[in-house]
Amino acid sequence: MTISSKETDLLKDLKSAEQLCIEKYAQYSKMAKSTALSALFSSMEKTEREHLCAVTDMLAGKDPAPPASISNSNNQNCTAYSYASEEDRKSDAFLCQDMLSTEKHVSSMYDVSIFEFATPAARKMLGHIQAEEQQHGEQLYAYMKANGMYA
Repeated sequence: MTISSKETDLLKDLKSAEQLCIEKYAQYSKMAKSTALSALFSSMEKTEREHLCAVTDMLAGKDPAPPASISNSNNQNCTAYSYASEEDRKSDAFLCQDMLSTEKHVSSMYDVSIFEFATPAARKMLGHIQAEEQQHGEQLYAYMKANGMYA
């Protein structure tokens, strides 16, 4: 796959964003007071690593592999966690709010990039990743709503 200088710059930005997501999810998984939130962050970190691999491959000029289908996670079944203290709940709320803001930003970066790429395969892969970023936002929102963290 041949990529333009503009596409290269976009991929570099996306790579940086994915690396930041991975680092945040890894740290926040350890910091979370809720075991459910820790597991959610770990799962999202794994997906972000897959995104980083795809973006890195594209940056190296490799044709993107056809994306796998996105799993339909049911966010309606998110249950409330019984926090030991209000301080613990507020700490987890901060982590969730930060990651929700991060996911919104990363999703918008993918939205712009989709329109800038010439090859249909690249656009399809970027669209797939964006959909997964949006799903992360939905999962964070569901957790926050179930735990009285979303204002």
